[in-house]
Amino acid sequence: MGEPEYESVVLVKQEVFVYKIPPRQSNRSYRAADWNLLDPIWTGRLRMVAKGRSLCVKLEDKSNGTLFANCPIESYPGVAIEAVSDSSRYFVLRIQDGNGRTAFIGLGFGDRSDSFDLNVALQDHFKWVKNEEKIEKEKVEPKQQLDLGFKEGETIKINMKITKKDGSEVSSRLTGKKTGAGGLLPPPPGGNNKISPPQAGSPSHQPSSSASAAAGQTEWGEFTSAGVQSTTAADTAATPSKTNANWVQF
Repeated sequence: MGEPEYESVVLVKQEVFVYKIPPRQSNRSYRAADWNLLDPIWTGRLRMVAKGRSLCVKLEDKSNGTLFANCPIESYPGVAIEAVSDSSRYFVLRIQDGNGRTAFIGLGFGDRSDSFDLNVALQDHFKWVKNEEKIEKEKVEPKQQLDLGFKEGETIKINMKITKKDGSEVSSRLTGKKTGAGGLLPPPPGGNNKISPPQAGSPSHQPSSSASAAAGQTEWGEFTSAGVQSTTAADTAATPSKTNANWVQF
């Protein structure tokens, strides 16, 4: 046996107005302006009661609680309760007696906040009903579990960073040819041509003039950059031994 369903009061409004409404002539919405709003046919209390998933609006006498009308509501929006098109304070209810006979009446509130509370209570109840139905459906038909296993022939690629002892990182996917020791680029083509060292005792290479010093500074700059400065022609004649220090013996 299932658990017993208890009746709970969802909403109570101490004063509502009931109106007689003219028959609906077409499919257009109801309008409260067509009612005699200054002359309601009944005034009393509204109680919205929920029992399980069922919901109904009960119109009762304020003093003794005598039931005036009962409105079962299967869904909202729906035919059981419908808002009018020209005001937010009025609704049309489809009331039902114990024999199943139905009739339509107008319902009005004196304050807009009361009609707002009615809308919120209706929406909350049927939202709860929808969630309950979803939970029960999942119990009967559980969700399909995702297959996260590898299929035949399926592979994955992982990028990994390897940290060296000096703190630098190298990607494991880096490939290619090495450019040389220490990361230096290879020499350009034809870089094997070397300048022959000067012949000892050759008069053309004697540092006896400023032109020779300039030529030596241009061709052998990498050797003279060690701190030996070029000299003038007069200095060359005065101190030949210092000028000879520019030459490197091979």
